[in-house]
Amino acid sequence: MSAWASRRRALARLAASGALAAGGVSGYLSRALAKGDLEHAQGVQRLEGTVTIAGRPAGIGTRVALGDRIATGDRSSAVVVVGQDAFLVRANTVIVVDGERGVLSKLLVETGRVLSVFGKKPVDIKASIASIGIRGTGAYLEVSDAGVYFCLCYGEAQVDGPRMQSKLVKTHHHDEPLVLTEREGVMDAKPAPVRNHTDAELMMLEALVGREPPFVRDGSYPAGRY
Repeated sequence: MSAWASRRRALARLAASGALAAGGVSGYLSRALAKGDLEHAQGVQRLEGTVTIAGRPAGIGTRVALGDRIATGDRSSAVVVVGQDAFLVRANTVIVVDGERGVLSKLLVETGRVLSVFGKKPVDIKASIASIGIRGTGAYLEVSDAGVYFCLCYGEAQVDGPRMQSKLVKTHHHDEPLVLTEREGVMDAKPAPVRNHTDAELMMLEALVGREPPFVRDGSYPAGRY
């Protein structure tokens, strides 16, 4: 059995068991698995409410180009694939995907909440006061007036901000979420709990680009924990 066929079978079992029920993922994933189109998905794959791409109303299948701004309205969300990267964009969120030579290498999170998975390449994330360098990771970000919440779900990241010593974060399974705030021109990073994103959502996003999170790949998936 091929690696992709094994992933499809594992995800189908999870969907059937209800483990992927969060946020409507189960029904969406089940349909995608039945159609056999998970491996080559691009553009907007799931949409609820009002979503715009580059200022224009989006629908299922709308493609996203580098430099495009993705924005969601109230009670809205979108699942978007750009090359080997995938995003779950929650309500009232604005992000910009950018890069060079057809490869996404920059992500700007202007406001709101986004869960992202990236291929194995350098990506620079800008989120309010924080600059985060990653490579081949899964990450969840919330940006608000209060600061930035950042969970490196797995992988490695370099976190930088105004007058703060650069911080290297390495995790395997949501091991070190952070709240990043600024006071008197200095950014501070404090520990925080895991919140507002799930392993099921990460598995769904990775499946859309033909991958698995490392905690699934190595057999350490702690079902039901997040």
